[in-house]
Amino acid sequence: MADLVLNANKRDAVGKNKVNKLRAEEIIPGVIYAKGEENLNVQIISKDFDRILRKAGTSTIITLDIDGENKDVLIKEYQTHPYKNQYLHVDFQAINQNETIRVSVPIVLVGRDDIEIAQSVLVQNMDTIEVECLPKYIPQAADVNVTDIQIGDNKTVADLDIFANENITVLEDEDEVICSLQEVSEEKEDSEEDGLEASASDVPTVNETEQKEEN
Repeated sequence: MADLVLNANKRDAVGKNKVNKLRAEEIIPGVIYAKGEENLNVQIISKDFDRILRKAGTSTIITLDIDGENKDVLIKEYQTHPYKNQYLHVDFQAINQNETIRVSVPIVLVGRDDIEIAQSVLVQNMDTIEVECLPKYIPQAADVNVTDIQIGDNKTVADLDIFANENITVLEDEDEVICSLQEVSEEKEDSEEDGLEASASDVPTVNETEQKEEN
């Protein structure tokens, strides 16, 4: 049983109108997917889901307590309203502890706040990495240390702390660039400012506009 427990109930409400009524009551409709089993419709209180999501993300196994029956799952995907602070739906993936699973793990750039190289910017190309492993080996994050990175340097998938872990298969090419430290060009900044000044000079003044209209 996972350390994080989320209470849920089996859901009979299906169809747009019934599901919208649940959402209006701050209840999220959800589905549990399990290999070789029928999908199970569930519903979760929104504030409870939000609390668990903040702690677990999408790469930590949690336990769903479904009317007293426990099931280990991952939060596979969730949807939110485009402008309201509201969860619309959540998909859970049931976990078989004896089968490997593919998950996306967040990449963390360790030491990025310690970089003190002037006129530089750290560009991150990848935010997550897909891995495959048994559930018990799922990492909460994939770290790469950038403390000593220099201008022109790249950090690649091979630099991740999980890359050498024999229990985890990283499903990305080892040469794929995760981040790089780039020099900020003063000339580029100056040219952009010049371009803005030139653009501003092309805009007619109020007097010029009025004279043109009178002519």
